[in-house]
Amino acid sequence: MGALHAGHRSLIDAARARCGPVVVSIFVNPTQFSPGEDFERYPKSPDSDLALCRDAGVDLVFTPAVADIYPPGDATTIHVTRLTDGLCGPFRPGHFDGVAAVVTKLFNIVNPDSAFFGEKDFQQLRVVQRMTRDLNLNVEIVPCPTVREPDGLAMSSRNAYLSPADRRQAAVLFRAMTTAAESAAAGRTETAPLIEFVTRQIHDAGPTVVEYVAIVHSTTLEPITTIDRPARICLAVRIGACRLIDNLGICRATQMSELDNTITRPNADVAASTVAVRRTSQPRRGGSQ
Repeated sequence: MGALHAGHRSLIDAARARCGPVVVSIFVNPTQFSPGEDFERYPKSPDSDLALCRDAGVDLVFTPAVADIYPPGDATTIHVTRLTDGLCGPFRPGHFDGVAAVVTKLFNIVNPDSAFFGEKDFQQLRVVQRMTRDLNLNVEIVPCPTVREPDGLAMSSRNAYLSPADRRQAAVLFRAMTTAAESAAAGRTETAPLIEFVTRQIHDAGPTVVEYVAIVHSTTLEPITTIDRPARICLAVRIGACRLIDNLGICRATQMSELDNTITRPNADVAASTVAVRRTSQPRRGGSQ
């Protein structure tokens, strides 16, 4: 949406590695903000965003005005069921409807063959994948893993809201999830104790509001009680003025080869919700998904 960082840059790099022309959309979408959220103060840095895109070799930057995306009288919504029932859904009413609408509009305007989404917003990724399939949109959705700071904090434009003390505290999220994932790999597959451990670690690190810690099926996002298939541990917490979300692949030892998550550091993984897309010189109406 803007305030681009190394996660967005890695999305661009991933697109350039497998595509022709690359388009980056920069649009702070008002319909995905729930009432009382931070739409007005969401970080914006248009000059540095354009510089990053220029340095990365982006062919086109699409920066529409709100009226370009939502003309007067706009009355159409898109709602993806089930996948939005849990995790962030109850805490951000209408958010995923706004995501689905704006992504569909951007796809129709740009007509990409492929679109690159970061796994940091894992629920959003699954919603976009489902919507693309259900609406027969001829776009390949390419998931890209999460870019992290050296201490593991997932990169996000909203990290700018963190005070120095809050920033140090926020490192507990990745640390706690990693310990839980290691425990699962070692054979502790009941999810309730793992969720309790992560929640306790977060609270012990300092003042925070935990919205949820959940372990869910990697595809359906439904809560599971036993890790007998590749899963995700997902969380949302508020530290200071910042709402932070994160997730990590989690599985038992015999499933390690199936896990589509890599615990790595910046420049090796990606997180962002901005879409980087391309069209071929002879546009085709589809792509594998």
